[in-house]
Amino acid sequence: MKTRAFPLLVFVLSALACNMPSLQVITPTPTETQTPAFTSTPEATFTSTVTLTPTIAFTPTITLTPTISATPTFAFPKVTVNKQAHCRYGPSVAFLHAADLYPGDIGSVNGRFEYSGWLYIKFDKLKYYCWVAPSVVDVAGDITTLYYTEPDLQSVGYSNYGPPGNIQTVRNGDEVTITWDQVEMTTDHDRGYLIIAFVCQDGNYLWWTDSTDDQYTTSYTVRDEAGCPVPSEGVLYTVEKHGFSKPAQIPWPQP
Repeated sequence: MKTRAFPLLVFVLSALACNMPSLQVITPTPTETQTPAFTSTPEATFTSTVTLTPTIAFTPTITLTPTISATPTFAFPKVTVNKQAHCRYGPSVAFLHAADLYPGDIGSVNGRFEYSGWLYIKFDKLKYYCWVAPSVVDVAGDITTLYYTEPDLQSVGYSNYGPPGNIQTVRNGDEVTITWDQVEMTTDHDRGYLIIAFVCQDGNYLWWTDSTDDQYTTSYTVRDEAGCPVPSEGVLYTVEKHGFSKPAQIPWPQP
């Protein structure tokens, strides 16, 4: 059965092919396609929306320069010597001689002493300062504007000798007697001794100074009473022509 079926299928297909109309191959005619002319798109105009902020130029702050007020230079009072006198290394006649003064000598006052009123002066003819009594000079200027000045005896020259030793005191009522051992000095150097004390007299607390003439005077008596709120006291120096020794404390007996 399978062998006969295949020829029959071929016969049928052949008969059908004979009766079918012939197929015509149609070639399409190309149609001309026109390319449209290019229309240029107008260039877009952009409007800037950016607002430029101008750079602000800052004006620098003006720094005011303060007006400087000149400080007036202090004018030390001037002095002119009106009589022949001594200039000394301390503010009383008890102190060592420093220089001779003559009428017409001039200088400047740089200080004053609280307890005696003496003036601390630099005379034009000298290279150092010294003290004078206010009565021997004529002053041009106000000395009350000056500070009080303390004498510095250790800055005066130098001393070849030490202070007196074995200082003793004895009170007899209102009198105090001070004694000490002699300091041996050459005759050329010898200027004795200097006492500086605060004593009570008539209810007043007084700055008291005195000196001896030579090395051989080794005692001194001073009046010192009761009645002052501050205890009396004193110091003793050896004095030679070059200067002063260091001070030695006097053991002061209170009333």
